[in-house]
Amino acid sequence: MKQFYNTMPMSFELSLDDVSSLELGDYGINETEGNGTMDSGPFTCDGAAGEDAGLRLFHTVLLPLLYGAVLLLGLLGNGLLLAVLLRRRRGLRVTEVYLLHLALADLLLLLTLPFAMAHAGLGWLFGGFLCRAVGVAHRLNFLCSSLLLACIGFDRYLAIVHAVRSLQSRRLRAVHLTCACVWLLCLALSLPSAAFLSVEPARPNASRQACGFLSHGLHANNWLLTSRLLTHLLCFFLPLAVMLYCYSAVVATLRHSQRGLEKQGAIRLALLITLVFCLCWLPYNVSVLLETLGALGVLEQDCAGRRRLSQATGVTESLGYAHCCLNPLLYAFLGVRFRQDLRRLLASWGCPLGLCSCQDPHARGRERASRMSISEGGPTTSSSLI
Repeated sequence: MKQFYNTMPMSFELSLDDVSSLELGDYGINETEGNGTMDSGPFTCDGAAGEDAGLRLFHTVLLPLLYGAVLLLGLLGNGLLLAVLLRRRRGLRVTEVYLLHLALADLLLLLTLPFAMAHAGLGWLFGGFLCRAVGVAHRLNFLCSSLLLACIGFDRYLAIVHAVRSLQSRRLRAVHLTCACVWLLCLALSLPSAAFLSVEPARPNASRQACGFLSHGLHANNWLLTSRLLTHLLCFFLPLAVMLYCYSAVVATLRHSQRGLEKQGAIRLALLITLVFCLCWLPYNVSVLLETLGALGVLEQDCAGRRRLSQATGVTESLGYAHCCLNPLLYAFLGVRFRQDLRRLLASWGCPLGLCSCQDPHARGRERASRMSISEGGPTTSSSLI
């Protein structure tokens, strides 16, 4: 599936099949033609034609279908969240500012998927500039989305555990500054990819173009390994560690509160947020780590194992992208206020059959008995932890 084929006299060379799928260039496909051989770096895989046809079918049909489903659901959820927040942008609370940036990052990340689907089925058709631009955009928003999740967890920790409301760190200007710093950091870590991404004929089917780390030899290899390390640290381990610590402290604080059903709902949601993040991204990080260890020669992998790992990486990457679809649900629309704002928004758009009425006769009772919120700045009103 990967697109890097410099022959390097180094023990850690990365072959055509060893480029990380974290980068746009890795959406390409290492097709096999005729004799059913697959380039596997320092050795050649001579596989059965049926196995290679199955691998091509997976990358050209199944994977784009998975990306397409994630794209549609993610655009719908994050688009509605962004519309709700922008509708009352002058009255946003602290956590809602983070949610605004998170929805934007998720939307921009999802908008790179059509390029990935076209790349998988037809090769790269969009030229060198878009190869670099979309590759940088993909990595930028991938990093930013993960770090913003950590920011939201830390913000909830301050609001619940330390009841921080009026300090400078909780002021909207400071939150906007924090988000700007996150974007700038992620941009600085993403821009080097533009230097190594290029478009060249794909192997072994030279009639197709591939966008990937196809030039600059050893330098591209070194950046790819650095990029993978940064991705593991900043996109998974750091956010997971922050969420585990912050939400554990939140749960411990809520357990000692005097609210019964309220704290139970908030505790369950805190655990759910952490569990969903782990379930969505842990399989992908494990798959990419195994690919890297195989490329470095630390793990011995036969050809069948490399094929299965390539498929596993594609499927688990789609699972990770599905987290972008769940973010609006977990962080926003479980809250009473967001649901009301959404109904008002849809009603203003002419939602039919009264389905979007803001006056739900049953909602008021639930509202009054509503559970714990973390976005209200303290343990006060809804179970959405936001």
